Amino acid sequence: QGSDQLWPQGSSAPGFSIIYTKYPKIYDAVPADTHSQRKKPKPHPKGDNTIIGLFGLMRAFYRWCREQDMTANDPFAKYNGKTTERYGTPYYITIEERDQIADFDLSANPSLEAQRDIFIFQCLIGCRVSDLLAMTHDSIINGAIEYMPQKTAGERPHVVRVPLNTRALALVEKYKGREGLNGKLFPFISSQKYNVAIKKIFKTCGVIRMVTILNPTTGKEEKRPIDEIASSHLARRTFIGNLYKKVKDPNLVGSLSGHTEGSRAFARYRDIDEDIKKELVGLLE
Repeated sequence: QGSDQLWPQGSSAPGFSIIYTKYPKIYDAVPADTHSQRKKPKPHPKGDNTIIGLFGLMRAFYRWCREQDMTANDPFAKYNGKTTERYGTPYYITIEERDQIADFDLSANPSLEAQRDIFIFQCLIGCRVSDLLAMTHDSIINGAIEYMPQKTAGERPHVVRVPLNTRALALVEKYKGREGLNGKLFPFISSQKYNVAIKKIFKTCGVIRMVTILNPTTGKEEKRPIDEIASSHLARRTFIGNLYKKVKDPNLVGSLSGHTEGSRAFARYRDIDEDIKKELVGLLE
């Protein structure tokens, strides 16, 4: 142990000699990364939210190891954190902006039109993109979409049922029976390309107003055109935000979005807008 002569040139990781001595053929077939002359990409700075999330995963891992009697070590025993997660006021598009995108003529670009239709459908049911990608025609039962949110399936599995309105049903019917879908509702592409398409759709349809966001890395306020930061999750926020403006009942809206009662995550979606403020003040008259 500790002999530099047993390690590939340039490597100095403790304990590396044991692995290299036992499995030399691995390093003959796949040279160690230290042999490469290519410069590694410069790491991007991480925001507090990302760091807190990573620490949360590490804490859970050590807790599991202790429960399995794999270790008695608890590096988080005296760690209380140095900061807290911060999120800006949720931004989303209005029903008028949603309809502006939905009714815009994109027939000259069928591929972009299809991704637009997927985004509008997501705005109408409020699911996460991971759940949307898994939906098939079998997910539609008695005029409503039914699914079990994948993100929380391991913690609190439950079925979310969202009735489909006329526009949503028309979108499903539009792509029904098309070749290559294999039972899927829409011609999906990858999540990354879907997000790129959404930004292009917003710009093409003229939904480019400025919004105020909180930069997740610097923690400072920024003004950005909404088309530059639009993504699939904006569809979910649009569903939740506009419903909450109509009914103002977090538990009722949460039953449609898949959030549990009292969810802290759901609280971030609620935007107490000017209309609600006026109604509250009006109660004092």
